Formats: sequence, C-alpha cells, structure tokens
Amino acid sequence: MNPLAASPDLLRNPAAALPGQPKNLESLRRTAEAFEASFLSQMMKPMFEGLSTEAPFGGGAGEAAWRGFLVDAMAQQTVKAGGVGLADSVLAQMIKIQEQGA
Repeated sequence: MNPLAASPDLLRNPAAALPGQPKNLESLRRTAEAFEASFLSQMMKPMFEGLSTEAPFGGGAGEAAWRGFLVDAMAQQTVKAGGVGLADSVLAQMIKIQEQGA
C-alpha cells in the first residue's frame, strides 16, 4: 500500500476517523476541495478565452463580465460531483503533514 494514500472510507467519511486521526478532518477535506476547485477553475479559463461574446449568440459585455463566475461555478460543481481526484491526494498529504507535526 502506498504510504501517502489514505483510506477512501476515511477520506469520504470523517466520522470513521480512528483515535489517532486528526479531529478536524472535515475542515481539511473542505480545504482540499477548495484547492481542487481553484485549480480546476484556472485550468478551465483558457477554454473560454477565445469565445466571442458578440451577437447573435453571445451575451455581449455582460457575458464577458460574468464569465469568471461561471467558470468558478463549473469548477465547484465538478468537485462536488467527485472532481478529478486532486482533493483526495491533497487531503492525504495534509493528514500526513499534520501527523508528522504531532
């Protein structure tokens, strides 16, 4: 077993934490998921940079102004739907670092 990998059950269910596990696992998970959403948002932005906002199918200046919010929302929904696995890797590293500090 990979020493850096945390149990998928532990990663998905903080209530399953063992006595030696960090108490703030849910907080760590939220932080890891926020990092993944931020990363995905940055990766998605170039996909929309070349799109025209002109008529007849574009939304004009309003679309250009709100596009960043749309990309952020899509990234957050991607994480909510399971993401790409980055949050799990980040969480495992955060747990390891926290255990080493204890």
